[in-house]
Amino acid sequence: MNKQTHLESPDSTTLAYGEHVKDLLTMNAPTEWVEDLWTIYTGFMVAQGELGHNPRASDLFCTFRELVFFFQKLEERKAA
Repeated sequence: MNKQTHLESPDSTTLAYGEHVKDLLTMNAPTEWVEDLWTIYTGFMVAQGELGHNPRASDLFCTFRELVFFFQKLEERKAA
């Protein structure tokens, strides 16, 4: 296996993440992201009956909640 090592500074990594977030935000407004996240999470919860117990359910909820909070903060910043 041919592996290349590429060292990045924390600043360049942060800028790269920022570019990815910027790309995501051009797809939809923050309020649309929140609505979509609720749709995805609701579908996931409805399917739990068929899928069975998921030991990571609480972790998934925390991830969902943090994403919702993130987009809500963006919307608040946009409104200010």
